[in-house]
Amino acid sequence: MTASNSKPQTAGKRLKKAALLLAGTAMMAVSLSGCMTTPGVNADGLYKNPIGTAPVTANPTAYSDALVCLGEYARSRRLASPRLAVGRISDYTGKVSLEGGREITQGASLMTMTALAKACARQVERFDTSVGELELKYANNKLITDDQVANPTHPADYRKIMAGQVAGSDFFIVGGITELNYNIRSSGVDAYAGEVKDTGIKGIASGRTYVMNVALDLRLVDTRTLEVVDVISYQKQIVGKEIKAGVFDILNGNIFDISAGQGALEPMQLAVRSMIERATLEFMANLYGASGPDVCLDPRNDFLNNPSTLGVTGGLTPAYDNLESNNAATRADPTRWQAGTDDRRRAHPGNGDSRY
Repeated sequence: MTASNSKPQTAGKRLKKAALLLAGTAMMAVSLSGCMTTPGVNADGLYKNPIGTAPVTANPTAYSDALVCLGEYARSRRLASPRLAVGRISDYTGKVSLEGGREITQGASLMTMTALAKACARQVERFDTSVGELELKYANNKLITDDQVANPTHPADYRKIMAGQVAGSDFFIVGGITELNYNIRSSGVDAYAGEVKDTGIKGIASGRTYVMNVALDLRLVDTRTLEVVDVISYQKQIVGKEIKAGVFDILNGNIFDISAGQGALEPMQLAVRSMIERATLEFMANLYGASGPDVCLDPRNDFLNNPSTLGVTGGLTPAYDNLESNNAATRADPTRWQAGTDDRRRAHPGNGDSRY
């Protein structure tokens, strides 16, 4: 009698478990449907505010301070910089990522212009002259005026084209990124430990380190004679690290699988900027006639002593007599233009921080 009643009880338990599973699945579906509905619009007119409040900071390399120091050295000794232009510094590696984009930055020419500005070099634009050429065309057709208030219904004094009004360059920099070598050296270790029985606790840990490199070739060319007067080739190695650890256990019929890891890769594009700044530093040291790094040991060349137009963010030409409060050092301050708290912004919309 007892044996005959065991089967209905087992079937009943199975039905009960199936009902509970079905109910749980239904509740999960309802919860997911609630999550998938369109969120409400907040007071700022957005569905959600984006995360991340890190301020904009300077983007220096290990050679930025030396570039600024070299610029201050030339300025303090009244060493005139030749006019320099930057041409195409292209990516010749041909490496493309799985997503279809280039692995290496296409902005090496722009990085070179910034490096030259840090070294107080005089520059003329040759990389993108589209606006200048268009305005020259308009001026040639007498369509452009420099009057402050232009009336399109009345003729005005048009801009004149003067002979020799465009400054020429003495030298220009061209070249390219020529190498990108993956995994030139790698190492790793894996460790696994655990109990022999199937339900026993088990753990695994692993670590990886790998090294790659990127290389650059630049040349300095005399604009008048097209003679190559200086050539530099540099490479920089990039390191990546990865550490993982995990624990697996079965406890009271429940499965626990916990894992954690950390990885880091040195920025590849920052490595390109570092090579460009090092190459620019050597170019400008030669053009200024600097003996070497010893010029930066002179306190007069320390750009931190006095407000300067040169800094790790680049260089500027002051438009007004406000160098004490608007200089290269203040441009590198990450909190200089930050607004106040959200409450202050709501109370005073459009107003900035009192530090302005």
